[in-house]
Amino acid sequence: MNDSKSDQAKDEGASPELNTKNLGLGVALGAGATVALAAVAGLGVVYSGAYNVAATEEHASLGHWALDTSFRNSVKARAEGLTPPEITPQMLEAGAASYKAMCAHCHGGPGIERAGWASGMRPRPPYLAEAAAHWEAREVFWIAKHGVKMTGMPSFGAAHDDAALWSVAAFVEALPGMTPDRYAALGGQVGHYGDGENPHP
Repeated sequence: MNDSKSDQAKDEGASPELNTKNLGLGVALGAGATVALAAVAGLGVVYSGAYNVAATEEHASLGHWALDTSFRNSVKARAEGLTPPEITPQMLEAGAASYKAMCAHCHGGPGIERAGWASGMRPRPPYLAEAAAHWEAREVFWIAKHGVKMTGMPSFGAAHDDAALWSVAAFVEALPGMTPDRYAALGGQVGHYGDGENPHP
């Protein structure tokens, strides 16, 4: 009789541990099933063509947030160890010429709008005379060198050395607050592709 009571007490003492294990197993199985269903649903969207890739349609707010947040955090993490060189007037002059040849058609400049076709890009390229205030020179350098997937921003690193790209980054950093006259004077009129038909916002 005593042995039976002792065994019963042991079983009752072990029961919370068994319940915890069962609960953990149930949560793991539930999480696994949820991931599997999400994967199947994702594959269904991919293979069915249900997602509209047309650039005539804006990104959904959730998609825009996810892409923009990933973009900013990715650039910040990868550019963190870069040290910009000292900015010189020669760098600004060289950077202005390169910017006007390579960047102005998508990003505009003080007094210069984007090329009309750039407003049809998704995501729309930022108007850097304003947006550059939110980026550090080392981040602009990293973007120019490596490009950004799924944005239309190409990598210029294969065709331009670091010195040239630091000059572009220095010029971009100087864009906020730059007057149209100053913009026009730096780097000459090389490569001005803006057609002024579409506003930058």
